Amino acid sequence: MLEKIVTIIAVWIMSVISTMGYGGIVLLMAIESACIPLPSEIIMPFAGFLVFKGELTLWLVAFSGAVGCVLGSIPAYYVGMYGGRPLAEKYGKYVLISKKDLDMADRWFDKHGDIIIFIARLLPAVRTFIAFPAGVARMNMPKFIAYTFIGSLIWCWLLAYAGMKFGENWESLKVYFHEFHYVIIAAGLMFMVWYVRRHFKQI
Repeated sequence: MLEKIVTIIAVWIMSVISTMGYGGIVLLMAIESACIPLPSEIIMPFAGFLVFKGELTLWLVAFSGAVGCVLGSIPAYYVGMYGGRPLAEKYGKYVLISKKDLDMADRWFDKHGDIIIFIARLLPAVRTFIAFPAGVARMNMPKFIAYTFIGSLIWCWLLAYAGMKFGENWESLKVYFHEFHYVIIAAGLMFMVWYVRRHFKQI
């Protein structure tokens, strides 16, 4: 069942990027950063593969991804600011964000301060919900946007670069994989299985 869901999501992601280009990357990464588990591990490597094919450019792909992350993080920030922790706990479960996830984000934010927003943007899963505690703490908005953008730019560039390099070596890898799409779907499936199992272990 999960495999079918991930396959549908992956195919939809690839369709959006293929159709909308950079605008599709902005849209998808905004969704991912709005605390909806749409894996950037599928979005950005596929965009990188399109860089290899000459349809997109690497830095514009990374920039578009970072812009999307900022746009998606702002609503999550305001949910934390105006709704507080109770609202995040009440509705977070619907997007597989547990109380322990929020506890961890709070601890990191309390321990490391504002810089954790930058660091968290380089970490799988954590990057999705780190905007909540920033909003609860009423972190300075320009600083929040700057740290979110810079961290996300690095993350998006690395994933897109991996997809591009994979494409460059595609001829030698065809022996193992018939279609690049299957590689993306397999990667997305592994991430989603890990993400879901991690969530239910924390309940």
